[in-house]
Amino acid sequence: MKLSGQGQKPTGFALLMVVIGLLVTGSAVNAQEQADSRTRFVDCSLLVAPEYPATWPTHPFPRFQLIHEQTIGPNSPFSIDVLLIDGNTGTQMDVPPHSVVRPELNREKSGPLGLAFTDKIEAWQFGGEACVVDVREMLDKAPNGVSPLIMPAQVEAFEKQHRQLRFGDVVLFRSDYSDKYYRPFPDGHRYIADVADRLAPGYPDPGPETMEFLATRGVMTLGTDSASMGPMPNLAEPTHYAGLRHGMIWTEGATNLSQLPSTGAFYCMLSPKHADGMYSETRVFAIVGGELPKRLIESTRNKRAVDLSPTLSMKMPVTNPGALAGRHRQVYVKVDFLYSPDLDLWHHTHLMDATTGTHLITPSFALPPEGTAVEYSPQVRGWLEEYEAHYGKRGSSSRTTEQVPLEWTCGDARVVDVRSLVGTTDRTKWPSSPEVTVDHLKAWEKAHGEFTPWQIVIFQTGHIDTYLKPTPEDKGVWIDPLTGKSEGWPAPGPDAIQYLRSKGIRCVATDAPDLGGVDPRRALMTYWALGSADMVGIEFLNNVGNVPEKSYFLFAPVRIRDAHAGPGRAIVLH
Repeated sequence: MKLSGQGQKPTGFALLMVVIGLLVTGSAVNAQEQADSRTRFVDCSLLVAPEYPATWPTHPFPRFQLIHEQTIGPNSPFSIDVLLIDGNTGTQMDVPPHSVVRPELNREKSGPLGLAFTDKIEAWQFGGEACVVDVREMLDKAPNGVSPLIMPAQVEAFEKQHRQLRFGDVVLFRSDYSDKYYRPFPDGHRYIADVADRLAPGYPDPGPETMEFLATRGVMTLGTDSASMGPMPNLAEPTHYAGLRHGMIWTEGATNLSQLPSTGAFYCMLSPKHADGMYSETRVFAIVGGELPKRLIESTRNKRAVDLSPTLSMKMPVTNPGALAGRHRQVYVKVDFLYSPDLDLWHHTHLMDATTGTHLITPSFALPPEGTAVEYSPQVRGWLEEYEAHYGKRGSSSRTTEQVPLEWTCGDARVVDVRSLVGTTDRTKWPSSPEVTVDHLKAWEKAHGEFTPWQIVIFQTGHIDTYLKPTPEDKGVWIDPLTGKSEGWPAPGPDAIQYLRSKGIRCVATDAPDLGGVDPRRALMTYWALGSADMVGIEFLNNVGNVPEKSYFLFAPVRIRDAHAGPGRAIVLH
């Protein structure tokens, strides 16, 4: 601000302007500091829906399908969905066997990392500090069908401006490609198909030299907001192999990277844990602001992580078989569709129920949309009358997986050990599950401290750890408890759910097959209570006994529009 004269004291008016200017500047600085200190979640995942270019468009890659197999009505009190989903759908994760050949084949590209499938990658590698390399100037700057190449010089320019990359960083190449071109059809053809058909410029991607450069820095995790990490038309495999041979994993098809600072955010990708998968559909997000990102980045740099999701395999009982004939959910099926002679592997898709393995339960799983007249079966109508007489009106909800905020399913882990309830039911009354009551929760609080808002409450039953075995020894997880041949797993009742909601809890998890237990009447009431409180559930965890104190729980389902439940991966960082 100009004063009244050189070397003179300011006039009263000028002095007032100086004070106002300082106040305004200070307010702006304070506002920025407050914004920087607030922790927020940034979803970096593409929406998966049939009218979007979510799947690789060339033959014979299968198209994504969401099948609403059953809706809430006389045949089912739940909305039951089936997914046909390929690991190259939407935002996705690649792991070494995508290009590294299994060691026993003794080929040029063979190595131990040819066995590092999605179910073998350690949990610490899924996250780290986001280092966003801005390559927007390259967008659309190439001939049709050709990708502009991101070279080591661009990465070195990032390092010169910020700092040298190191182990524990997640290098993200930001071109804003998916933000611009991931659109519903017919515009969506521009995302991949037009590039493959040489009708439009390719997406920016790193060349093989860049992967080798990043390997010298110790970088193990990357991401791109392009449709693939493979430059078109002929460098996809060289770039993939150059990175994957060092044990790297990465995100393809990220989005919304503009919402991340150049450094300092925590970035994470969580994929369903498919056995022998060389890639997987995934959910990626970042946590920005406050102290939480620093805490989580430190955990991943030091490899302090625990995987809580069992492996998905056709040999394992990972879906509900039902207690009666015709009541089973869609079994988990691996479908081979394209043979890769270089890898001696089949590309494959999966047909599965949306509640397969570790998964999210949304409010709409058991609640109809608002204004919907539901015709339940006579038995369920009686249960509803009983429920509403005791717990109040059953609610309604249209909240499906893509509408569940990420911050609801991530938070400080609070493991509640309910294994003492195992063996407490009357055998003559099976099928039944021991019920976790309000008294149990209050006793746990008295011994271990009160629940606080936004914690993730995890019930440790030990059921999956004990009984999850391959066929033919697979009946202990579901079939025997459901048919009354053994005791059901401990499960919270509706009173416990309402108590947890009163404590500010938004998400409840379990290492049992589900949160309902084996008594269908009591189970439905638990799900009604969850939905009516606008709470979500995470089911089918394992390894909960290895969660240390002061751990942070991370889970996210694949971002599928209109799905009432959804598969995902759960980990904790400590």
